[in-house]
Amino acid sequence: MADEKIINMKEKGGNFQWRGYTKIGIFFVILIALLVFILANVFVVKEGEYKVVRQFGEVVRIIDKPGLNYKIPFIQSVTSLPKYQMIYDVKEAEINTKDKKRMIIDNYAVWKVVNPKLMISNARTIENAESRMEEFIYSVVRAELGQLNYDEIINDEKSSRGSLNDRITEKVNEFLANDKYGIVVTDVRMKRTDLPEENELSVYTRMISERESKAQEYLSMGDAEKNKITAQTDKTVQEMLATAKADAETIRGQGEAEAALIYNQSYSKDPNFYSLFRTLESYKKTINGETVLVLPSDSPYARLLMGASE
Repeated sequence: MADEKIINMKEKGGNFQWRGYTKIGIFFVILIALLVFILANVFVVKEGEYKVVRQFGEVVRIIDKPGLNYKIPFIQSVTSLPKYQMIYDVKEAEINTKDKKRMIIDNYAVWKVVNPKLMISNARTIENAESRMEEFIYSVVRAELGQLNYDEIINDEKSSRGSLNDRITEKVNEFLANDKYGIVVTDVRMKRTDLPEENELSVYTRMISERESKAQEYLSMGDAEKNKITAQTDKTVQEMLATAKADAETIRGQGEAEAALIYNQSYSKDPNFYSLFRTLESYKKTINGETVLVLPSDSPYARLLMGASE
């Protein structure tokens, strides 16, 4: 009996210590689980995005300001929508112009979501919104280009693409606003125009013919301008030559008159010397290395050649 009443204090203290550690461990596990649970229901709203909070599938909140937010566990879910501008490449389409020409157009659109609630209610997804936007763009582009001739669309000199793009953008936005899709198109641009393969050769041939005709027109204008300048230059040259000739005749007449005056003055001073000088001057003009003269011996000319002084 005495043996049964003996208590091992060391064994009892050890069990007490183990139970204390177990409680602490359970507390930390619960704390970590609680933190994980809280963090799992905290979400971050970034720049350039909308956060859509749904409760049982219905949209209850749309958050567009950056920061931390919290959703109700289990009954709420969060999805994201882009807030920035996006580029959508519209599929190629064939249209008919005003002058009954067929052409293929390739456009792109710059757009963004401005009302996520309307977009979700009426388009459901981004893909559906792009699909509806594409339909509107094709419809408007076909109507607008159907009012223009082919040359007005492809010719840069006659093109009104700038105003055309603005009109298309405005009308597409009207359709989107009427159907309340919650999106806005900021720009629609035509990046390429082409022809169906069966029409390319005939159009290229016509374009070559038009360019050749234009080149010939420029050449004709150049020739006409050249002839005009040549005629004006010839006229100016003839006028200058006539003026110079008249001036030369005047100067020559004045020189001859002055020479005659000098001759007369010289003759009056010494007739014999003047006669000799004139004779010698005549020799310069009449006699050279091959000249043969036949003169009478009593000729004054012969006497001067033979050295007679009188």
